[in-house]
Order: sequence, then structure tokens, then C-alpha cells
Amino acid sequence: MTASSSIPASVPVPRAPFAAFADPALGRLHPEPESAHRAPFARDRDRILHSEAFRRLKHKTQVFIDPHGDHIRTRLTHTLEVAQAARALARRLGLDEDLAEATALAHDLGHAPFGHAGEEALNEVMAPWGGFDHNAQAIRILTALERRYADFDGLNLHLTTLEAVAKHNGPLLRPGESLDALPWALREAAQRIDFDPWRQSSAEAQCAAIADDLAYNTHDLEDGLRAELFTLDDLKPLPLIGACLGEIDRLRPGLDPERRRHEALRRMFGRLMEDAVKESLRRIAEVAPQGPEDVRAAPFPLVDFSPHVRSELKAIQQFLFKQVYRHYKVRRMAAKGQRALREAFDLFLADPLLLPEDWRGPGPESGGSGAERARRAADYLAGMTDRFALEEHRRLTDPGFRA
Repeated sequence: MTASSSIPASVPVPRAPFAAFADPALGRLHPEPESAHRAPFARDRDRILHSEAFRRLKHKTQVFIDPHGDHIRTRLTHTLEVAQAARALARRLGLDEDLAEATALAHDLGHAPFGHAGEEALNEVMAPWGGFDHNAQAIRILTALERRYADFDGLNLHLTTLEAVAKHNGPLLRPGESLDALPWALREAAQRIDFDPWRQSSAEAQCAAIADDLAYNTHDLEDGLRAELFTLDDLKPLPLIGACLGEIDRLRPGLDPERRRHEALRRMFGRLMEDAVKESLRRIAEVAPQGPEDVRAAPFPLVDFSPHVRSELKAIQQFLFKQVYRHYKVRRMAAKGQRALREAFDLFLADPLLLPEDWRGPGPESGGSGAERARRAADYLAGMTDRFALEEHRRLTDPGFRA
């Protein structure tokens, strides 16, 4: 074990022997000189940060479609919170912070407009052509759809970074499953990139996954409170947040509601982080990995919450599912978004000339095979912001809309 949870977080932790490194033998899909002033994973982080797909996250749904108010999370602010937590966790464990941050910044690039509701709609219409999966779409963006460089499509990230993004939620396949079980975009990418889909991801990718869980479980509670879908007192029976509320009420009785909310959620976030550090160090000590390959070969993730906290988070997620994700106000907006995507997809599939010129395929009349036409339509729609998707739907269906 290379670190201890008893060491103050301000004290630098030595680099762990199992931290990922940019193996020159793997390199990038398209050979290019490495940066003279940035490490490979830092360069990848910067490329993601400057991509168009990353900027579009600003106007993509996290939970609330077209939220009113300046403080409700979008997909971009969620991503930034995940990146901060992933980097902090990697630092405490002696891992490569740049890779953890790059993975976190890229982990939601493939999300369609309207959040998971939009993904459900695209997966439905794309069912005859391999479906749609936001994680697989992120790899498609990183390897093909971003067009910024003269010599290649995509961002030409290091293959270790691409593997981390693809597998940040764990192995892509169960033992015995074939590559045919992969989502379409990942199956296509796997012809060029060895994702080793049956094994664990790097420890840095695991940091990004835990940071994602940590971020959305806390900020979805806060956003639900801001949207007045429930009250702080409704959270008292829940584990974790209920204990934090009780602690605040005991120590600071009469605290104003806004500070009370912030203090409770801040404490919950901190406790989740400390649990993740403590449990990860325990697992690392148990497995004693000597290199990155030992992390991938481990029988379970080395970065995770404890089983007790996992069960407490499950109770919070059940509350969020009932009180937020299935709330009629949220579902109404989600249904509007899904309808817009389905109808726009059908129109683009029937007539590829409705697509902007740079999204059409070869042969202006046919637009290529049915699968090619469908994939171009899905790529175009998936890249949209919520606002643009609604406007594009109106352009296609409302004769009076001229914008």
C-alpha cells in the first residue's frame, strides 16, 4: 500500500507503482510527435477540454431539461464536478491525476440532448442498426466525429485514455461474451483498439466512475431541492444525508435554510470521498498490485465505496428515482424531447437532403445505405444541445418557423 487514509490530504502521496502510464508501445491511433511541454495524458485532457463536444455540454440536460434558474446543473457543470472529484481521489491514491481528469472530462461527451430520456429515444429508433449507447458514442466522438486536425479525424488520444473512457464503468463484457455483444460504436472501435473488454479498467478510470457516482448523488439532491420537488426535511429518513442534517441541526440550530442545505450536502460529499479513499486503500492492500496490469487483472474494482455506503447510496438513488427522475414535471419535459428526437430522426432517415450538407453522405439522393443514413442522423441528433434540438424539430415540422 502506497498511501494511508491517516495521512493529511495536503501531504503529497508518492506515485503508486500501479498508476497508469502512457506506454509508448501503445501510443495513438495516428502517430504524431508528443508535446514538448505536456505529458501525454495532460495533452489528452487539454484536447478534450477544447473540443466542440465538450463545449456543447453547457446546454445539455443533466436532469432538468431547459432548466429555469442559473444554479441547476447542466451536463457541463456535472462533468466539471466529476473531474474535480476524480482528480482529488487519484491524488489521494497516488495515481495519474491527468488521466483521471481526462477520463472524467470525456465520460459524458456522448450523451444525447435531453439526458437519459434522449438516449432512450435514440436507442429505440436506432434499434435496427445497432442501437445507441452514450458511452460508445463518446468513443465515436473521440475517434471520428470531432474534426479539428489536418491529419486525422477525432482527437487522436492515447490508447490508454480511450480505454479509460470506454471502460470507466468497468469491464465491457462478462466472461464468455463475445465482441458481438458490445454496443455498435464500441464494436466498430474495437477493430482498431484493443479495449481488453473482459478485464477491469485502469485505477484512474475507476476514480472517474466513483467521482461520477459521488457527484450526481449529491447534486441531484440539491437540484431537486432547488426545483422544490421535495424539502430538506423529506431527506431526514435517508441514510448519509439524514445523518448530516441531524449533525447540522445539533451543532447549528436555527441555521438559515440555504446554509443548512449546503452544509448538509457538503458533509455528505466529504464523507463519500473519505469512504472511497479508505475502501480503495483496503482493496489495494488486499490485492497488492505491482503494476497497471495487476489492476486490470483484479477480480473486482480497486477503487470503490464500501459495501455499507453502497447500500446507503442505493436508498438515496431510489428516493431520487421516485421524487426526481419520475416526477411528472421532469417526465413531461423528457417526453417532449423524446418526441422531437424521434420525429426528426424519421424525417432525416426518409430524406437525407434535410440534413446540413456536411452531414450528408456520398450520393446526395440515396445518402448511402440505410445503416449509414441512420447512423449519420443519429450522430447529428446526438451532438445537439437541448435548445438546438427543439429548434431543429420546429424547423422541420412547423411551417411558420423560419429561424
